[in-house]
Amino acid sequence: MLHRAVEDVSTGSDSDYSRWISWFLSSKGNEYFCEVDEDFILDRFNLTGLNNEVSNYAQALDLITDQLDDDIQDELRGSLDVQARLLYGLIHARWIVTARGLTKMIEKYRRAEFGRCPRVMCQPQPLLPVGLNDVPYEKSVKLYCGRCEDLYSPKSSRHGSIDGAFFGTTFPHLLFLVYPTLIPPKIGPTDIGASSTSGNGTREGENRIRRRLREEMDPAIAEGGGENISTASVALKAERYKPRIYGFQLNEIAKLQRWQEAVRDRQVARLEESEERGS
Repeated sequence: MLHRAVEDVSTGSDSDYSRWISWFLSSKGNEYFCEVDEDFILDRFNLTGLNNEVSNYAQALDLITDQLDDDIQDELRGSLDVQARLLYGLIHARWIVTARGLTKMIEKYRRAEFGRCPRVMCQPQPLLPVGLNDVPYEKSVKLYCGRCEDLYSPKSSRHGSIDGAFFGTTFPHLLFLVYPTLIPPKIGPTDIGASSTSGNGTREGENRIRRRLREEMDPAIAEGGGENISTASVALKAERYKPRIYGFQLNEIAKLQRWQEAVRDRQVARLEESEERGS
């Protein structure tokens, strides 16, 4: 079935080096991925270590590059498809942090193909995919907003099931480091992925977000039963996303977050004191 589907994909160009990749990219749910250049995949240096991550590595690579023997493909077709997807995803994570890979992803970012930030004050800022872990099968892909610097889950369940390791923890932050002109402003409208959404459409979107937030609220709080909830304990439980490039937190962001956390700790201490006095 897979072999037949791959054969049906045609771009009308002899330079198309892989029908499997064309089939993979055209499949529903894979819109976040970009095409990895042929020379990058064929350069074995770029694939160093992936043989330890992928079972049947050699056959999976042959499947991706359309070099797999038909007899072997018939025998291992199902399992090789899974391994080929894993291998292409891990190659993709390495590709998108190269100069050419960043350029391809910028094109998708400008077209807002990864969606827009649901936060009203971000004024439909386009998002970028990011992983919470570089190890496969750990966390699904999330979407990073460069404006509010927070993470969101994809709207589509198809996109929400993509492995975060296929984009890695570094990509969006390296993109903004290499292309600082793409860093969105903290106030005012964004120039990236601008749309012709009318004011009525914006208000309708805001109302939908508010309705969804009300539906997702804790029933106890929604029904007025949150009087006994400790504000200080809630503040301490709040998690913050920390952008990293190759495992290292960005210097300026790290300094800012340390200052913000110190301010939060002082505020939490004051809240605890006021709650103790009130009890």
